[in-house]
Amino acid sequence: MKIIRWLDKHFEEYILVCLSVLTVTIIFLQVIMRYVFDNSLTWSEELARYMFIWLIYIGVSYAVKEKRHLGVDAITMLFQEKGKLLIALLANALFLIFALVMTYFGVDIVLRITRESAAMQIPLSWIYAAPVVGMTLTSIRLIQNMTIEIKQLKGLKHRNSNQATDEQGETA
Repeated sequence: MKIIRWLDKHFEEYILVCLSVLTVTIIFLQVIMRYVFDNSLTWSEELARYMFIWLIYIGVSYAVKEKRHLGVDAITMLFQEKGKLLIALLANALFLIFALVMTYFGVDIVLRITRESAAMQIPLSWIYAAPVVGMTLTSIRLIQNMTIEIKQLKGLKHRNSNQATDEQGETA
């Protein structure tokens, strides 16, 4: 159980850090090879590009987990706490539908891809799997967020009913 909690808290973070460090290292190595040794690595740019693609899709999941994904909050500013929670729940539900559709069609594409990359000769299905993995993780994070929001709505409803009971007791 402790491992699952740790993975839940840090999974995307560690993947993102590793991908970022590797991408920067490979690009730096390519620059050194090109400008210092007047030679270039044939695989470095391709690998860096593929790692960046993975970084983006894992980053979407991380942003959802941290509730830092893009959103327009002009409408939510007009509402009280309950309205804000309902709008957040609706937005997450719509985003979940999008993520599930992306995952569904992404799996279909991954299963159909048979080509290999030009320089590294790795199966392109590994690259096309990035949106599938990223959107699956995003779906999990969205469900977690929606569960929290539903609990907050129930807590708000319970708190409001207690306040109404207290107010009735004071007037009697």
